[in-house]
Order: sequence, then structure tokens, then C-alpha cells
Amino acid sequence: MAGVELGWPLLALAACGATLLAYALGRRLYRWRRGSPWWHPAFVAIGLLIAALLAAGIPYDTYFAGAYPLHALLGPATVALGVPLFQEARSIRRIFWPLAGALLAGAFVAAASALALGWLLGLSEVTLRSIASKSVTTPIAIAITTQLRGDVALAAGAVLFTGLVGCLLAPLVWRAAGQDGAAAGLALGVGAHGFGTALAFERDVRAGALAAVGLSLTGAATALVLPQVAHLLHWH
Repeated sequence: MAGVELGWPLLALAACGATLLAYALGRRLYRWRRGSPWWHPAFVAIGLLIAALLAAGIPYDTYFAGAYPLHALLGPATVALGVPLFQEARSIRRIFWPLAGALLAGAFVAAASALALGWLLGLSEVTLRSIASKSVTTPIAIAITTQLRGDVALAAGAVLFTGLVGCLLAPLVWRAAGQDGAAAGLALGVGAHGFGTALAFERDVRAGALAAVGLSLTGAATALVLPQVAHLLHWH
């Protein structure tokens, strides 16, 4: 560990550079495949980085120590979603009550479905604590999982998997919403957090703004409610 600390500037340059390069390649492949959700740049980048780390024999902890500056930007990036919210504030106010109902229902179903399915499959209590926040963005999911004393790595994996599934189902969401891009965007933000929000912004700015509403308020509602659920379930 001492060697990693001494060489941190070089390590950070290599890890952050490799991450950005992998994402840039993923983005290029995504465009080449005409936006196919199977080629989402985040998942392409993850695959490339895993392959590179395995080939070079670099432990994940070492890579994460170097890439931490990028990880630290997740919080500010989430806060920055407030900009499109402000831009669309007038239209959001017009549909406030239907929006609030949809958000509460979506947040409840997202957490309850994960817990119910995990319970039916006989998953351990630690696993249930870790997947309960699968539908909120990574910084919030990590904070919730830490509070619930779950496995943060498992929680991050569950968030990524949920985002992938949300992207794969996005065409069905757009079809079901018809011409209502706001409804589709909200559904993607609630169900597929940051990945769904990014996908919504690619289609329509208003849909992206509603997705950002879904992402941020679902995260806030989940952060408030899940600890109370944990208390009722005697997760001490």
C-alpha cells in the first residue's frame, strides 16, 4: 500500500486516463451501433477495463485508488442534474401531483420488488440490504447501503445491472408512452437511474429533465424510507 501512496500521481494519471479512454472507445462503438442499448458505452468501458486489469494483473483496489478522482465527481454530477430541472420547472409544476404519485409508486415498487424477489430466492440478509437500493444512482446507493451495513460492492453491481436492464427495456418504454416523452423520461429516471436519464436526454431535452426529476427524487425518497423499512425488519 505504501508503494501505491508514493506513486499516487502517476497511478491516478494512468487509472483516470485508462477509464476515460475506455469510455471514449465505448462511446464510439455505441454510435457505430446506432445507439443499441447492448453497446451502452458504460458497459463497454467496464468490459474493457476488466480485461485490461486481468491482463496486467492489477488488483481492483489499486485501480480504484488511482481512479478515485473520477469516482468523487459522481456526487457533483448528480447535483448538476438540477440545471435541467430548473429549466423545466414551469412544466414540472403543471403536473406536480401526478408526478408525485408516480414517483412514490415507482420508488416503492423498485425497492419492494428487489426485496420480495430476494426473499423468495432465499438470499441472505446482507444481500437484501445491498440490493434494496438498486434503482437509485450510485452515490446515493452507496450511502444507503453503508447506512444499512450492506455490501457496497454488491450494491454498485446491482445498480449497474439495473441500469443495463433499464437501457435494454427503453425501446419498450418509449413505445408504451407513445408521444409522451415526459412520461417515458420519468419512467427511465425512476427505474434506471443515471443510465436511463442519459438515454432520455439523447432523445429529448424535456424527457431528460423529467428523467432527472425521477432519478433525484426517487433517490431522496429511497434514502428516507429504506432506513425506516430496515428498522421495521429489525436489520440491526
